[in-house]
Amino acid sequence: MKPEQEIIPLPSGRGSFRGAAGCRGCAIWLARLLVLTWLLLPCGRAAALALQEQVHEFVLDNGLRLLVVPQPTAMTFTAYLTLGVGSVDERDSNRGIAHFLEHMRFKGTHQIGTRDFAAEEPLLRQLDEVVTRLQRCEQEANCPPQRLEALRQQVKQLEQQHRQLVVKDEFSEIYARHGGVDFNAFTSKDLTTYLISLPANRLELWFALEADRMKNTVLREFHTEKGVIQEERRRSYESRPFGLLYETLLATAFQVHPYRHPVIGWSSDIAALRKEQLQAFMERYYQPANCCIALVGAVEPAEAHRLAQHYFGGIPAGERVPPVTAVEPPQRGERRVQVRFQAEPQLLVAYHKPTVPSRDDYAFDLLAVLLTDGPTSLLHRRLVLEQQLVTQVSAFGAPGGRYDNLFVLHLVPRHPHPVAEVEAALYAELEQLCAVPPTQQQLDRARKRLRADHLRQLQSHRGLAGMLTHFQVVTGDWRYLDRYDAVIRSLTAAEVQQAAARWLKADNRTVVELVSQEAS
Repeated sequence: MKPEQEIIPLPSGRGSFRGAAGCRGCAIWLARLLVLTWLLLPCGRAAALALQEQVHEFVLDNGLRLLVVPQPTAMTFTAYLTLGVGSVDERDSNRGIAHFLEHMRFKGTHQIGTRDFAAEEPLLRQLDEVVTRLQRCEQEANCPPQRLEALRQQVKQLEQQHRQLVVKDEFSEIYARHGGVDFNAFTSKDLTTYLISLPANRLELWFALEADRMKNTVLREFHTEKGVIQEERRRSYESRPFGLLYETLLATAFQVHPYRHPVIGWSSDIAALRKEQLQAFMERYYQPANCCIALVGAVEPAEAHRLAQHYFGGIPAGERVPPVTAVEPPQRGERRVQVRFQAEPQLLVAYHKPTVPSRDDYAFDLLAVLLTDGPTSLLHRRLVLEQQLVTQVSAFGAPGGRYDNLFVLHLVPRHPHPVAEVEAALYAELEQLCAVPPTQQQLDRARKRLRADHLRQLQSHRGLAGMLTHFQVVTGDWRYLDRYDAVIRSLTAAEVQQAAARWLKADNRTVVELVSQEAS
């Protein structure tokens, strides 16, 4: 299993990381996103032991987990604060709340983002009350137009007053003044992460700011932020062909499991969210019991532990996020959907598959490399180079790792070849793979590609910190990395072929085709 992040083809516009923004090939990058493991080094087991020896692990009484990897020669450190709360943990009444909270937790606290919280707090309450009255009036069929206009003017006046008390982007400004870089955040199906890199002598500043954020976030500018998020949704999903295609794929492949819902929420979900819902969700789950912190670089473990205890130790644990009880039933027939859009044709083909600890999950990491990673991979060689049916083909797991997920193939047909011809060629290659195991040479090549692709990214503080928090939250133990290495090395060609045969079946398949509006 590789770390997954929600695919959203454009950045949010306020510094928050969204997968690999820009849709450069849309899915190729997802298969390589972030990290697999430090462990896929030529020294294998020795590297695993070396990593475990370097990670200093502390667990506070309230459940917060701290992972520290000191690198004495470093001048900076990278901090990842990951909460095991993602869109999969939402319910029908609050879809989109995790992503919305990611935005709102940049707005500041009682001390940050405000000129005078004593004056701001009653103004916020008054604004919330007037907005509630306005929304009720808008929903009433017989609300007098004069009353509607009066409420709108009152909201406008209160927002103008409130803006005078707000210090915009003060979190970012404080970090920037102290040498912070890569201040960012992202929300996925499985988790929410905040990250930054800072000079070595700013460790206590980071602990103080992040503990304040956990304890005292103020949901200021809630009503205006709704419009920002609605625009983000239009820009990232509704106006982008791959975003629309991917959203449709998940909603079609998953009928029961909440992986079917977009991280950002549906437009109606965003419109319906109430401030008190965000407050309750945040107070319940955005707490130490669901939090893992990784610090990599110029950090002394004992000092980091002391600061964690000082700043986070007194925060109540909060509630552990309950597991999702919905289980996606076996698919009993191919599902097909067409999406009409003014763009060139594209194709997504997805198959349900298990997640960890199933050995089949590991096998699909190798299958993704065997099929689409590099010019000698099976599908690239056959469909791109030899038959010249497509301009691009890629494979990746999606949309998360905490629960059973999908193996997805993304293809862009080369004009003038129709999608039907591309599909037929794809299925012929997959059937061959299901019938005949890869050669030992192909399997060895796939392992080497994994090593080369991910070792490059893991040589950074950011890569290692992200790896540690991701696997701790998703699998429950960052030492999964050790097990990953052992399983990848133990998988046989026959097992890879059997995994393909078990899951790459027509009845287990969902196909979403983007059809050019001109063609319709």
